[in-house]
Formats: sequence, C-alpha cells, structure tokens
Amino acid sequence: MDAAQIILQHINERDEELSTIAKQIWDNPQVALQETYAARLLADTLAAAGFDISWGAGGMSTAFIAEWGGGGSPTIGFLGEYDALPGLSQELSSTKSPIESGGPGHGCGHNLYGTACLGAVLALQKAMQSLAIPGTIRFYGCPAEETLVGKTFMARDGVFDDLDAALTWHPGASNVVWNGSSLAMNSFRVNFYGVAAHAGGLPWLGRSALDGVMLMDAGVNYMREHVPPESRIHSVVTRGGDAPNVVPAYAQVWYFARAPKRAQVEEIYRWMQDIAQGAALMTGTRCEIEFLTGCYDLLPNQVISDLLYEKMAAVDDMRFTEKERDYARELQASFPPGSVQRGFDWMQQSTSQTLGKAAMADPLWEGVFHHSPTPPLLGGSTEVADVSWITPTAQMITTCWPLGTPAHSWQAVASTGSSIGAKGMLFAAKTMALAGCELLVDADLLAAAKAEFLAARGDSPYVTPLPPEASPK
Repeated sequence: MDAAQIILQHINERDEELSTIAKQIWDNPQVALQETYAARLLADTLAAAGFDISWGAGGMSTAFIAEWGGGGSPTIGFLGEYDALPGLSQELSSTKSPIESGGPGHGCGHNLYGTACLGAVLALQKAMQSLAIPGTIRFYGCPAEETLVGKTFMARDGVFDDLDAALTWHPGASNVVWNGSSLAMNSFRVNFYGVAAHAGGLPWLGRSALDGVMLMDAGVNYMREHVPPESRIHSVVTRGGDAPNVVPAYAQVWYFARAPKRAQVEEIYRWMQDIAQGAALMTGTRCEIEFLTGCYDLLPNQVISDLLYEKMAAVDDMRFTEKERDYARELQASFPPGSVQRGFDWMQQSTSQTLGKAAMADPLWEGVFHHSPTPPLLGGSTEVADVSWITPTAQMITTCWPLGTPAHSWQAVASTGSSIGAKGMLFAAKTMALAGCELLVDADLLAAAKAEFLAARGDSPYVTPLPPEASPK
C-alpha cells in the first residue's frame, strides 16, 4: 500500500475509537485553562502510541506537546484544541435542554477539533513507520482558544519556532479551506479606583470609580468614528459598584479591541490607554490597565491551502443519512430568523463556485468546495494567527453542523456531540494526515510554502503582543 492508502485505512479502522474519544470530551466539557480531562485523554493516547509528551508550554498546566520522529527534518505541527464554552450545556436534542443548568458545553466543536488532529498524527505516524518516511510530527495540545490565550502564550515560549509548517481545522457547516484573514485583537481590563462616600449625605467627599468607567466608554465611543471601518471594539462593565447609595470606590470595564492588522490594534490600544488616563483625571480617580492577551491577524498560506483542498477532494467520502438530515432540519427550525440565508451567503463568498439556491434546502453539505481567491475577512479573531506569522500555516472547515448554525450556541453543542460532528471530524483527520504526509515527502512543495510565507511576512517578523508581566488567565 502507498502512504495515502495506509493513512485512510488506519483512520477507517479507528473511526469508532476516535468518535468515542470525541464523545468523551463532549461529555466532560471544561472551560479555558481547566481542560484537565481532555488534555489528559489526548496526551495519554499519544503517549501509548510512542509519542514523547511534555507539559506546561506557555505556563499553562493543560497545554502539552506530543512529538514523534526523533527530531528529524522536516517538522510538521498539528494544532489541537479542546476547551468548552461557559453556559452552553446541552443534551443531544433538537430542543434546548441543558444537561447542567449554566454548565459548559462544546459550542465551537473543540471536542472534535483536538480529536481530529489526534487521528491525523496517529495515521501519519503509521505511514511513516510503514514506509520509512523521515521527519518529525508534533501534536500541540492548545488550551484556552476561546479566550485567545493558549497559542499566544505558547508562541511567546517559542514552541512553534522550529516548525516547517502547521496544519489545523475547525468544525463548520461545509467542506472548504479557510484561506482568509481574521482580525488582530487585544483583550484588556481597565480598573478604576476612587473614594467611597455616602452618596446622599456626603457625595462631595467621594470620587466615583464608576464615573471613570462610564467616561472612558464615552470617550471610546467618540473614538470609533476615527478608526479603520473594519475595526471592532466591544466592552462589558464587569464591576460597577455594590449599592446606589455608596459612591463606588472600585469599578472595572473589559475591552476587546480588534482591527485587520496588528499595527492598527496597537495604535487603537495606545489611544484607549490615553482615554483611560483622561477619564481618571476628569473624575479624580486612578486607573490601572490589566493586559490579558492579544493576537495577530491571520496570514494564510495559499500553497498549503491548495494542498488541503486537493486532499479534501481526494477523500470526498462524507455521507450523511436521512436520519441525520432530519435531525439537522429540526435544529435549523430553532435558529434565529435569517440564519440559514446568512450561512449560505457567507459560504457563497468563501468559495470560488456559484452555489444555486437549491443548496440552501440541504441542511448538511457533503461536497467539497474550492476556496475563493478573494475570501471575506473574518470578523472574529484566532490565535492560530500567531502561529501563521511564525511558520507557514493553513486550515480548513468541515461539515459538523447544519447550514446556518450559529457558532457558540446550544444548537452547535447538540450537533458536535452527534454522529454528524463525528463524520466531519473523521473527514478532517484524513485530510490533514494526507496533507501532512505530502509536506514530509515533497521538498519542493514545502519550499514553495516557505517562500510564500517569507514574502507575505516581509520585514515584519513575529513579535509577541504580550508584555513580559502577562500570565495566562
């Protein structure tokens, strides 16, 4: 058998085992930096297969790196994730039914995410052993993607610096390479400190920390007109005081500042720091800025993106049953109005094909779509982007939930724990393993990916956005 046959056979033979691992992680959801169950399950499975395991990358106890191949060149990395989201506990049901009220759930499909990368490296290991293919493969156990912490702090530790390429994926509603960019981001809290006083009797003796928060937010709102139009600034007041008749001595506001380029985020952040100081001066309070994390904009690699598409089209074995389609339609019936149309429109922009309206009637897309040469900008952020500025990186999406499914929703949880999600996971594992094998054996292909990466990055090497004092939280 050739390498492709070995890889596909290996994953087909272990499909039940991989599906069980994904379901076990789904059954035991844990939020960012608390993913002890998933991290240990994945790491133990890799250790049993002969991978060397190291823990604690980036100062996070649930981060690990699994390596096999003896350190030979080239080195190909696979980025696995496994954190859940708070408040999305859900049964395998097409109606909203929490397992645990207020509990976490896998509303972004990370129970599938890490498991597909596990399946990919194990299948690739089998092919390398059988055919004496040289090289090194690494599984990166990346916690806390949802808070944009994991890979950013791992990158600061330099764990991706010697990679020749990185592959990853994400659950979605179609089978397509995601070759667009995303927004760079800073996450930070601003703490205001004032003076408590009786709000009715002696308010002139107090200095309201909440006034500082509110004036800062007003200043940020005036700033919005003067930042790039694709920028996004979100805030939430996490602490505003304890009682109306007490002048608040402490208040806190938490911001996400996003923009298409890292340099734009840094400029916006500097301006917001000035606004914070101005608000403190106006209110007679003191402010401190607590930087949590930051990430880059995604730098896609078209050479590896084209490779992923080629391998997706070669696998092309995703088939859903009528029972799965019925379940998907039931989930779609619970979506907010217009969700399916929005999902369809997004996919129309993300592919190079014209999708007929009839495609909207199909809740589960089995086909493989070629990615668009001009993909839309993703309005969110990902710390996969930080890896993409360190080494050539590409990622794809596979069908794990119905068309139009809102990410971070109970409907996504209800699908990622089902056989629908498992089929998308296995498809992703096969594609990544085949692509990883090609990068190991085709030196010219890998050289082309590196040349594109260096040209795209230009004179702007990766510099961590994290200040020295930042710690994962």
